[in-house]
Amino acid sequence: MQVILKETVESLGLAGSEVNVAPGYARNYLFPKGKAIAATPQNRKKMEQMRKQIELKLAKERELAQESAKRLEGVVCTIPAKVSSEGNLYGSVTAGDIVDALKEQGISVTRKMVQLKENIKSVGTYNIGIYIYKDVVPEITVNVVPDEKAKE
Repeated sequence: MQVILKETVESLGLAGSEVNVAPGYARNYLFPKGKAIAATPQNRKKMEQMRKQIELKLAKERELAQESAKRLEGVVCTIPAKVSSEGNLYGSVTAGDIVDALKEQGISVTRKMVQLKENIKSVGTYNIGIYIYKDVVPEITVNVVPDEKAKE
């Protein structure tokens, strides 16, 4: 089913683009949430008129994303974790732990934004991408260190 996106949907495309999706996905998710409209001739004409507004909005979003990326670039985040005698972690460091550590530094991100392929399971330094916008993914440094409080 052809739909026109009213706003950017991460897995589909940018606002204003016409994409093909499963009918159920369109009916049950995109239409009720106001993220898309059916690609009828009338709606295509409306979207052509709205395209300039959408392009301005996307440019503004990209600009804000780049400003956020500049603030995040080079941020170092230290996470203390309980460590076994072999140097392995009890449990693992998850995206949620990284979000909490960044929040302590006054940086607000969500777990979905943290690009962690798999949970961190050993002490060390890791470069982690933070997804902000389509092609704006600054890297932060995450240091996982032994928790001194746990040794006492």
